[in-house]
Amino acid sequence: MPPASPTGSSRPPLNPTPSQHSLNRPEIQFPNLPTLRESPQSEREQLFLKKLDLCSYVFDFNVATQKRAKDIKRQTLLELVDYVNTPAGQAIFTEAVMASVVKMVKENVGRSLPPTKDDFDPEEDEPQLEPSWPHLQVVYEFFLRFIVSGAVLAKTAKRFIDQNTCLTLINLFDSEDPRERDYLKTILHRIYGKFMTHRSFIRRNVSNIFYGFVYEKTRHNGIGELLEILGSIINGFAIPLKKEHVTFLSKALLPLHKPKCVNLYHQQLSYCIIQYVEKDGDTGITVIRGLISCWPWTDSQKQVLLINELEELLELLGYEQLQVIQTELFRHLARLIGSDHFQVAERALFLWNNEHLVNAGCLSRQLADVILPLIYDDLLDKCSHWNQTVEGLAQSVQKMYIEFDPSLYESCAAGEKDRGEKKASFEERALAGWKQIDAMATSNR
Repeated sequence: MPPASPTGSSRPPLNPTPSQHSLNRPEIQFPNLPTLRESPQSEREQLFLKKLDLCSYVFDFNVATQKRAKDIKRQTLLELVDYVNTPAGQAIFTEAVMASVVKMVKENVGRSLPPTKDDFDPEEDEPQLEPSWPHLQVVYEFFLRFIVSGAVLAKTAKRFIDQNTCLTLINLFDSEDPRERDYLKTILHRIYGKFMTHRSFIRRNVSNIFYGFVYEKTRHNGIGELLEILGSIINGFAIPLKKEHVTFLSKALLPLHKPKCVNLYHQQLSYCIIQYVEKDGDTGITVIRGLISCWPWTDSQKQVLLINELEELLELLGYEQLQVIQTELFRHLARLIGSDHFQVAERALFLWNNEHLVNAGCLSRQLADVILPLIYDDLLDKCSHWNQTVEGLAQSVQKMYIEFDPSLYESCAAGEKDRGEKKASFEERALAGWKQIDAMATSNR
């Protein structure tokens, strides 16, 4: 047995300092405790508390010492998980035990994450796995069983699973270890569902994570997992949407399209955005304007990614929303068709292969008189493109509009001819003017 601490406890101090983990440190000797299942029912709660106290001891896994003690702790954690899966184990979650449970969890998970390398590339480099995962995994599993337990009532447990606990979990989403982030995602989602008093606090602090990611360090490992939680949360929003929810969309979610690494979490982000538009069609106007305002014109791969999202959004837009946004939307599509990068132009022209958009959406015959004059010049240019796919798609779209309304197409063609003649005339006059200026400058020498 280790010597008693100043407080009178025989347990070693929590969170030992690095010097306490030196290679010369003697092996920790935990007390021999009986198993919970073999103990009398009347003694189990006190034994359970002792085992929680034992599991609160945090080891340093960066050094290969205390192997036996580490194994004892892991076996004790596994026993706790197994026991709380039984009816008797569920009944043990009294108010006194709740405090010790949360304390044990905080002692194990509440830590500073190691600094990340400046040149770390999440797409190329292997993540830095948590060395204490043999213990941490079981702690997370135990905490998850505690959260979902029907014996743990939110009215009582909210005193222990407080805002500080939620904030600790949210900050841990920056862990490089995907196994840890997966547990955190499940646990935080369960807390959000069970503790209504924490919901606003959780959303606010997730927003803060996004703000810091977009406007400060542009590096965070858990954006995708946080967005997965939000996807379920947004799905549960009541209609009409509260003002704070709409603000969250415009201020926190839409700016997430800006970072260069958006491809790492774009699927989850797109799902959240779509959830908003399905809930309230009017948010589609906010979303499309937000996408246009932060469009990555210098990054062709991101443009293709965002066109995919734009297509899903356009399928959800109703006629009333289109009336509000049609001019700026169609000018944006014209610019995409006219892109110098063939993949961007190709993906933009593929929008006309979407049967819903062509038959009943923004690309339908009913809006041809609005969109064709705006895209005609760029469309005509791509009809003689060097890339065969782009050329074929452009000619297909051209043919479609000719069939829609031949007179409208002829009108646009005539307008293009007039613009071409005016442009040529302007350039001719400008050239003549420059020649006149050059002649005057020569005669004055």
